[in-house]
Amino acid sequence: MMSSTNPLRTPTLDFIARLTVDVASPWELGESAHGQRRFIAITGGDVAGEQLNGRILAAGGDWQTIRTDGVAELYARYFLETDDGERIEVENTGFRHGPASVMQRLRDGEAVPPEDYYFHTAPRFFTTSTRLDWLNRTLFLGSAARTRDNVIIDLFAVG
Repeated sequence: MMSSTNPLRTPTLDFIARLTVDVASPWELGESAHGQRRFIAITGGDVAGEQLNGRILAAGGDWQTIRTDGVAELYARYFLETDDGERIEVENTGFRHGPASVMQRLRDGEAVPPEDYYFHTAPRFFTTSTRLDWLNRTLFLGSAARTRDNVIIDLFAVG
């Protein structure tokens, strides 16, 4: 049994890449028992970092539920393609929330500093590339921001 005087190793975060995900306007489904449902198509983008570079393919999207408490539950699936032509499937879940006035400014397309609201994700990656196999067995965290036309995610590996 571990004692409090011998704590487990504290995780570290190692920057992997910045994802700039281009998105279309939302398609509103309407209110459900769980909140407002919507879909946002992913139209492209890029990936830039020391360990991962490439582009985001125009395939996939973000299925969102805006809960009655104002929290956006996010579930996105899409593909990346590295500069070497290797494909990576992304499954990304997360939460975005903040004061109602800040969230309204985001919906209106205004530039809002990312420190004014909470937006974090937990992406998972799937690839058949032997060179990129580390993506299949590593946990990741994303620190995100929303702009008028993009979602920007700084991707960190948990070490």
